[in-house]
Parts: sequence; structure tokens; C-alpha cells
Amino acid sequence: MRWPDEWNSVLEERMPDAPDLILDLRGLRCPQPVLRAKKALREVAIGGALVLECTDPLTVIDVPHFVNQTGHRLAEQARRDDLYIFRIVKQR
Repeated sequence: MRWPDEWNSVLEERMPDAPDLILDLRGLRCPQPVLRAKKALREVAIGGALVLECTDPLTVIDVPHFVNQTGHRLAEQARRDDLYIFRIVKQR
């Protein structure tokens, strides 16, 4: 699964040449999604984006907290049934 269809034009407008790094974190319980996001952000260029696909409901608390604590930006957050999707833009 990729990001929601309504994000396509927004994503292309923001970063036309840099595809988002997408992490499939389904089935992982906190704190694993945040720990893996932290590690994956090392590979993302400043201004690039990391998309997390999670099934743990606690990620709606943990991911925004992680983003605020690390100085990145939570560009989008969505829910599709049992799937929680977050798009983090690396700021530093």
C-alpha cells in the first residue's frame, strides 16, 4: 500500500524528484515503529519524507510526540480502517 490517493498531487508538488521512503510497520507494537522510523530517517535527505504504515493504535500518540521531540515535521496523518499512515518530513 502507498500513501492515500489524495496525497498524490501534494507529494508531487512538494518533492517531484525525491520519492518518499515508505516503511511497512504493520504488526509492530510500540515502541518499534518509532525506533524504526528514527533509524530510517538517517537515510532520508533533509526535506525528504518518510511514510510510516502502522497498525498499532498507539502510534497516533507516539509518532507525533517523536516528531515534535526530534524537530521534524508531521506533514500528514491519516487512518484507513486499521491502518495508520504518517508522513514525516525531515527538517534537520
